Order: sequence, then C-alpha cells, then structure tokens
Amino acid sequence: MKRTFSERLAILSDAAKYDASCASSGTEKRTSKGGKGLGSTESSGICHAHTPDGRCISLLKILMTNFCIYDCAYCINRISSGVERARFSVEDIVWLTLEFYRRNYIEGLFLSSGIIRSSDYTMEELVRVARVLRLEHGFRGYIHLKTIPDASPDLLAEAGLYADRLSINVELPTEKGLSLYAPEKNAAGIRGAMGHIRGRMEAAAEKAPSGRRPPRFAPGGQSTQMIVGADEATDRDILSSSATLYTGYRLRRVYYSAFSPIPDASARLPVIRPPLLREHRLYQADWLFRFYGFGFQEITESRPGGMLDLDMDPKLSWALDHRALFPVDINRADRETLLRIPGIGPRSVAALLAARKHRTVRLEDLERLKISIRKVRPFITTPDWRPTRLADRKDLRALFAPAPAQLSLL
Repeated sequence: MKRTFSERLAILSDAAKYDASCASSGTEKRTSKGGKGLGSTESSGICHAHTPDGRCISLLKILMTNFCIYDCAYCINRISSGVERARFSVEDIVWLTLEFYRRNYIEGLFLSSGIIRSSDYTMEELVRVARVLRLEHGFRGYIHLKTIPDASPDLLAEAGLYADRLSINVELPTEKGLSLYAPEKNAAGIRGAMGHIRGRMEAAAEKAPSGRRPPRFAPGGQSTQMIVGADEATDRDILSSSATLYTGYRLRRVYYSAFSPIPDASARLPVIRPPLLREHRLYQADWLFRFYGFGFQEITESRPGGMLDLDMDPKLSWALDHRALFPVDINRADRETLLRIPGIGPRSVAALLAARKHRTVRLEDLERLKISIRKVRPFITTPDWRPTRLADRKDLRALFAPAPAQLSLL
C-alpha cells in the first residue's frame, strides 16, 4: 500500500521516539492565531534538544525507515514485528528538513534508521542526507546522526565531517545481554566503532605541524544509548558499563532508555522494576558522576543487589547509608564534601564558597542562597544549628520517604 507523505512522517517520527538522543522531550503543537506565525511548530517529529554550547533548540527527529533486517528482541522495529512500515528517500528527508527550517519549525535534524540491505548501504544513505544538506543547500543547522557500528570506517569518517554529533548505540549494558537478545550485533564491533570516532575527534583537535587544524569532526562529540530493563543487568552493572564508556570513549552523554514490554515480545524479555522510575534514578546517578564527583561504584556499593533505591534519589540514599560522615560544618568543609550534602548542588556550593569569604554562614543565610533548609538541616552544622544526633536516628530514612498516597477506587 502506497502511503501519503504525511502518513510516512507520522509513522517514522513516532518510531523515532524510541531513539534517545540529546532530545529532552517532545513538543506540543505551538501556534499563533489561526495556526500560522513565526515560531509555530507541528508536533509530528519535532523534539527539544541541547547543543554543545547549551542552547535549547528544536529538531526534526525521524527515522529514514523503520524497516530492519535485524531481529533484536527489545526493538519495536525488528524484522519479526508487525508494526506499520514506511520509508523516506534521501530527497524526501532533505526537502522536509529544509521546508521545516524555512518555516522556523526546527533548527536542526536528528536522523536515525533501521538497517536496510546492509550496514554500509544504510550508512551511505544517512551520510548522503547530511552531505546534500551541507554542500548542496548550505544548511548550517544542527545535525545529529545515529551511526551504524558495522559500517565502513570511511563512512563513519565522512559522517563526522557533516554532523555536529554522532552516536552509536551500545544497546544493552552487558555483552551477555546483547548476545542473548540481539545475537546479530557484536559488542566488540560497537566498541571498535566508538573508538574509531574518538580517534577521529582527537585528531581533528590537534594542529598540524604547519599550524593548520584538520577539518572539524563531530564537534558536538559522541553519545550512546543504553536500554535498561530489557535484560537482567543490575543498576550496578549499568553504571559500571557507563563508567567504562565515559572514560574509554570520552562520551558527552550516556542516554538510558527504559524498556517497556512489547506485546508480542513480552514473554522473551524480563522487565525488572518500574521502568520509567528506574530510568529516572539512573539519570540521577549519572548526574552525580558527571557533576558531583561521585564514582559510579560507590553509588551502588551499599545497595542490596546492586539496585538503586526507587523511593529516594541516589544522593540522599547514599548519605543515609553513610551517615557517619554527617553532619558537615558548611563553614569549613571543602567543595567536594559540600557537594555530597543532600539538597545542595554545584551552584549552591559555589554560592556558599563565595559567601564564606565575607562572613560566617548561618542557617538563616541558606534561604538567601536558595538552599532548602528542610532538606539540608539533618546533614549540616552552623554556628546557630547543630542537629541533635538526628543523623543517628533509626527512623531517619522514614523521615525522607515519600508520603503515602490514596489509591484511586476507579
């Protein structure tokens, strides 16, 4: 059955929602009077994303096709799935990107694809989209390409010349899980491709003996996506894998994608714990590693079974498991120690350190620094506040547990 352009866009933009990227959310339809006007957008295929310099932009986020020759058990687009299929040509995507850009719907493109014919053929089509946009149409918007790990290194190298960011999915946290649920994919090949991209980025950052820099290569870096909850990997396994990826491949981000059971595949895959809440806790743990100085291993070392606490955020959970380190004198503690106090983030620490240069910080000063006194009070001391052994209370964890909610009877 031949589908209209709008029908294909609906199918392929919906299929792209399973690709975690720099995208932070989908966008609702936003219009001026009558549905027209500068900055109005359509919800189909448009998401919010953050560029390397911190700007929030709108991207056209689509798949080239949701056909795929692989049969990964966790993927809605696997060859054995009964989903509706559609495909865009290179020319279709170029036209769509340019038209959306001219109408101020988007500022860039996020492009991925199922594997059609072969990895090289698919990668060549993805690269051709970026090449045509950059060279034939002078497109200067943001481009993020999901690259194919089995593709030729030459194609990966060319992709980095046109894309702002590249990403290769590691798929699952462990090699065991990948071999069990995606046997057609190879963990060593995926890591090898990521290493190749890292090498290209490092080479592009070095000056030649003549003083000239080589052509830029994926200046936004590379990222990856990891599906959580589709295999039996613990949170400790997931975070350990993330630590290796961050240090080994200098990734900008690891994106955790909660697996929700697919009806015709649910019997093949385990689902461990509430998937969306688990994803949220993993992102919080990842944030502690990237901005708070925590090691991934220490975040889960005291957790039963290596699983994060779903009832509270990982930082608070860690503090309660290490209560002997508290309370902390906020007028004497160093930056690293202050960052471990629940309720205090990097900006608050910077404000505290600046305030300490001019005066002794008291409990009442914390509100002026936009720090929640309720959250930090059990874990700090000031000249006018000392907790009465609050950190030693046996019911301390219960004090921070979420309040019970009345279940709906409907």
